[in-house]
Amino acid sequence: MTALMVDVRGLEVSFGGTRVLHDVSLALEKGSTIGVVGESGSGKSTLAKALVGVVPAASGAVTVGGIDVRRLGRDRRAAYDYRRRVQMIPQDPYSSLSPRRTVGQTLAEAVDPRRADVRRFSDRIAHWLERVGLSADMMTRYPHEFSGGQRQRIAIARSLLLDPSFVIADEITSALDVSVQAQILDLLAEIKAEVGVTMMFISHNLAVVQRVSDYVAVMYRGEVVESGTADEIYGDPRHWYTRRLLDADPGAPGFRLDA
Repeated sequence: MTALMVDVRGLEVSFGGTRVLHDVSLALEKGSTIGVVGESGSGKSTLAKALVGVVPAASGAVTVGGIDVRRLGRDRRAAYDYRRRVQMIPQDPYSSLSPRRTVGQTLAEAVDPRRADVRRFSDRIAHWLERVGLSADMMTRYPHEFSGGQRQRIAIARSLLLDPSFVIADEITSALDVSVQAQILDLLAEIKAEVGVTMMFISHNLAVVQRVSDYVAVMYRGEVVESGTADEIYGDPRHWYTRRLLDADPGAPGFRLDA
């Protein structure tokens, strides 16, 4: 039996007395990718933050890599180590990159926040910049000198520098044009196959989710209303909301980002 990387059972999250996630349960095997899809406000990003450990659960169980996420608040060292093993690629990489730091400085800080020495980590930084389709000499440049697609590649490199076991990609292609989306998705697929990282890919775009996911969970108003393999969800959707999302997708069925 394949070991689980993510095991969520009966997760409830509330903000200001308002329940945001309702009895969310899902499981993800090591080395696989789950796509979490739903419209804005469905609870996708809140689920991601609960898995990272920055949003507290009101009730339920959240285990990632065998670690009980709800216990991390009691041990600062454990929380620090966990957040190196579980990385999130942000939706807007520009806002997460300091305009006053070079790319090299930003990536060095990701490796060691206390000793962000670019020279010390230059080989490692160069490797990952080249692996995401950039060049090593770009580490001396600043974020404003890059395109949106390039900045997203930098964000991917930063998340993978730490050799994480679980990566959450939160709407990372939503601000990119279709051709660049395809390039980023192909890159993620290559890296996943190469390093065996487990991934959660969050998006409102069903075509994007289908392209990268082994499994799919559909969220609506804070609940997972349907889940299964990608073939099951796209080939035989059971819930009315899933069918509505598919019908609203301008490319469904047979949508191709690189058409």
